[in-house]
Amino acid sequence: GMIRAALHNHTWYSHGAATTVEMFAAAQKTDLEWFGFSEHSPLPSGYACGLYRHGDLSGVFPEYAREVMELRRTATRPKVLFGMELDWIPSRRDFMETLVAAYPFDYVIGGLHYLGLFSIGSGDWNDGETARFARYDAYYEEMADMAASGLVDVVAHPDFIKLHSFDSFHRWLKKPESLRRVERALMAMVDAGVAMELSSAGLRRAYREAHPAPAILKLAAAAGVTVTFGSDSHAADTIGSEFHVLEAAARAHGFHEHLIFDRRRPVAISF
Repeated sequence: GMIRAALHNHTWYSHGAATTVEMFAAAQKTDLEWFGFSEHSPLPSGYACGLYRHGDLSGVFPEYAREVMELRRTATRPKVLFGMELDWIPSRRDFMETLVAAYPFDYVIGGLHYLGLFSIGSGDWNDGETARFARYDAYYEEMADMAASGLVDVVAHPDFIKLHSFDSFHRWLKKPESLRRVERALMAMVDAGVAMELSSAGLRRAYREAHPAPAILKLAAAAGVTVTFGSDSHAADTIGSEFHVLEAAARAHGFHEHLIFDRRRPVAISF
């Protein structure tokens, strides 16, 4: 058995290194049967990602969509799925609803990158452990809301918040009330039929730990959460990177199916 679908992939349109065509050409050299493009969503006014080469992405997203829809129509191996990684910004529910309805997506990944206007990826994490712990608490509250929203099919990298505060996060995660908070987010996923992403992106970081951490994967298995696999590739050479590590971890926790999507309908695939 092996992981047959990689659903979290980015392109040059946001801050990736390769074009849509180059990413697909690289996917053709793998054993994948399905390859999902999940470019970042355009951002509403007031939000910015300094990494993006095209501002808020609104100008280039239609071109991304056209290219992926054409590949979806023509590509046979791997088959192409048309997705988006939606930035979860609860204060702009109308903006998110319009985005999700604008195209015939196969799936929408919910990316939790902001807490209010605080950017998890680029904000200041030097303000002490009390502030960090409060942020972790808020992150899992938001995750539960995002899962229940009806706007997403998958929760991306479900402990992305450890990115710049790995040791603090693991200290937080050892607390019983923290585990209960995480568990509530996982149960919200189960209740809404939303999958959790297992991502190898963390294995490419200094801390060398996949998303989610083992304790969270264990809780997810017990809760009956469904899963997808991704490498969060922003370059052609990381497509499906270290999937053997993800596969071993998933199997060890009793997972034997992962999801793909067809026009937002989940389809279970054995691995």
